[in-house]
Amino acid sequence: MLADRFDGVLIDFYGTISAGDRAAVEATCTRIVEVCGLSVTPQEFAIRWGERFFSTIAASNHDRFQTLYACEISSLASILADFGETRDPVPFVADLEAYWRDPPIYMDALEFLKSVDLPVCCVSNADTAPLLAAIERHDLRFDAVITSEAARCYKPDPAIFQKALSALGVRPDRAVHVGDSVHSDVGGARASGVSPVWLCRENRIHDIGNADEVQPEAVIENLSDVF
Repeated sequence: MLADRFDGVLIDFYGTISAGDRAAVEATCTRIVEVCGLSVTPQEFAIRWGERFFSTIAASNHDRFQTLYACEISSLASILADFGETRDPVPFVADLEAYWRDPPIYMDALEFLKSVDLPVCCVSNADTAPLLAAIERHDLRFDAVITSEAARCYKPDPAIFQKALSALGVRPDRAVHVGDSVHSDVGGARASGVSPVWLCRENRIHDIGNADEVQPEAVIENLSDVF
């Protein structure tokens, strides 16, 4: 599809290379609602927590940077406080961190990484240690890995894309970014001058943005359709 136009590939990890953490989040929310006896469904709690979480990471860039783990903890503590609940949020988030270290990898992602003949940089809104653990565990090949922790900002902030481009030595107009989030991946790549491809695998629990508004270069359902 796009191979002759680009010199490098930027690609998201969770939800793109690996399955997203939706099932893990839903299981965690079910446990929270049951343990705390909250008067909402796990799905309603997941939406509230998701909105608070994304608001937290949006305010955690550069000089105010917090790790993803810290954002999960603080946003969950804030939501629990809304219900008058003072339990420690750390045990609930522990299951999510375990998932980040060993998520299932999509078969089409394995095939893509083996077949692509351009340099590839993984660009992920993730903490460095869990992501590198997942990459090592599944023996994945990337020419560079840029996390939000390394860049001290989260997609869609252009700085994380600029750091990835610099790692590959590729100009923005000669790079393509593939990811499953309209807001973070498509919007962030477009704002950075990188051609975005939206990998639409499933309905996300929470996403901000409209694919029609940010105009991805292409919409695909399988990584085999990138090139």
